Amino acid sequence: MRLANVHLPVLVVAATTAGTALAQTRAPESVVVPQVERREVRAPSYPSRDFAVGLFGGTYSTQNFGASGVAGVRLGYHITEDFFVDGTLAQTKVTDEAFRQVLPGGVFTSRTQTLRYYAVSAGWNVLTGEAFFGRRTAKAFQSYVLAGIGSTDFAGQRKQTLHVGMGLRVLFNDRFAVQFDARDHLFPLDILGKKQNTHNLEFTTGLTVYF
Repeated sequence: MRLANVHLPVLVVAATTAGTALAQTRAPESVVVPQVERREVRAPSYPSRDFAVGLFGGTYSTQNFGASGVAGVRLGYHITEDFFVDGTLAQTKVTDEAFRQVLPGGVFTSRTQTLRYYAVSAGWNVLTGEAFFGRRTAKAFQSYVLAGIGSTDFAGQRKQTLHVGMGLRVLFNDRFAVQFDARDHLFPLDILGKKQNTHNLEFTTGLTVYF
């Protein structure tokens, strides 16, 4: 028992020394640092398509003088996905034929008068979604409300005009859309001998191109 107790510490020290030497032998001499070449990444550029230009046509109903065809151009700018501004220029021919059946000579100096207007609007896309055409075709659409100010030139009178309206825009792709508008143009007239504020409804359809 004494002999075993004497040689046991020596064996433990020897085993520890051997393990340390083996660990030092297996340790890597150097650490490999990977060399990765950094690539230059270019972000893709997508067109904004914020500007829009279009043609439209439809019906303009002049209070007291009936409805007639109207045509015009539209230029717009989409500030964000929700808000936009646009400017319109349009004209129509107004007739006093109904008055000529009662009053000799009618109201105008000639049977027809040109009504021309320009307007600037601010709009808000209140609802967006998809319109389905059949079972497999769907197109993006936007419904909106708008209001603005402009000027109307009619029968020798130029009147400041306010308008309010609503519409629907169907986008076939990122460049083309069909637009349906309904607007009420409000301006004063005194052609019939009494000044009155008139409501003139306009319903149009147009093609819009984005760029």
